[in-house]
Amino acid sequence: MKKKLTALLTALTLLIFPAALGGCSDDGTTTVRLSEVTHSIFYAPLYIAINNGYFADENITIELSNGGGADKVMTSVISGAADVGLMGPEAAIYCHVEGQRDYPIIFGQLTRCDGSFLVGRKPEPDFDWANLGGKHILAGRSGGVPAMTLQWVLNQHGVSTDNGKLFDTSVEFNAMVGAFDTDKSIDYTTMFEPTASEYVALGKGYIVASVGEASGEVPYTAFSAQKSWLKDNRGTAKGFLKAVMRGYKYMTENTPETVAKSLKKSFIGTSETSIAASVKSYLAIDAWAHTPVMSRTAFDHLQEIMENAGTLESRADYNRAVDNSIATALLEEQNA
Repeated sequence: MKKKLTALLTALTLLIFPAALGGCSDDGTTTVRLSEVTHSIFYAPLYIAINNGYFADENITIELSNGGGADKVMTSVISGAADVGLMGPEAAIYCHVEGQRDYPIIFGQLTRCDGSFLVGRKPEPDFDWANLGGKHILAGRSGGVPAMTLQWVLNQHGVSTDNGKLFDTSVEFNAMVGAFDTDKSIDYTTMFEPTASEYVALGKGYIVASVGEASGEVPYTAFSAQKSWLKDNRGTAKGFLKAVMRGYKYMTENTPETVAKSLKKSFIGTSETSIAASVKSYLAIDAWAHTPVMSRTAFDHLQEIMENAGTLESRADYNRAVDNSIATALLEEQNA
């Protein structure tokens, strides 16, 4: 991923990306162009904030686009095609290590652990990570946080990931379920919700473990923006985080079934029952960040995971990569 991201960012010096500029409209609202790494119930507080009008209450209009990968989202942010990117902080870390001048700043955390579930072909009520040695595991793309976090968990339990045929990173994220379906030599794969629960409901496999529970707190997904955008739009960034926090609060104060009704608009074609089951799964593993403040401990744990995967040559400076001042000010106001 690091090589791909570096190549894309280098190309930006040679290309001009045509894009509509975000900013204030005639009616006084501010448009924020938000690029998300993928579309998932894992990011539910964001969609609740959109669908329940919490961004509108802050005079913010969200233009949401699917970047299809952290490297592509970061490229959109750096190029100015997007104002804010929702992605794994590893993309910002790579940029800091590479020495970007107008470097991206992480200004708010959304999820606090890995949101994927390990799916096997048979039920394992006494599942043990240590028993995965010699198994063919479809892990996700190399350099992505899902694969790196799974690798860290396996290594912590004494399972080697040196064999690329067994710890398989050859299949892109969107093709993993199909590959697991057709290639019976694959023993396990990881899936996010609602895919995991729907897969189990079809009788095709079984959820045997939560990667997030095993890996501990990791700042898995966060909001990032260019240093220059954040400097000029602190009020907008504050309103943005306030809306997302309201989305999280709504989820904790209502039943998953009620939450599913608010999320339905963002997941056309997915039943409310499936959405509610996904919300329950993520609440059970405490997947969502309680506040948008990213701790140094969690940030360092992510870099530890990246180092374990061999993708990080040197660590990024937490004080340069993360700006908690907006989130902290927002929390102080709400607690006053």
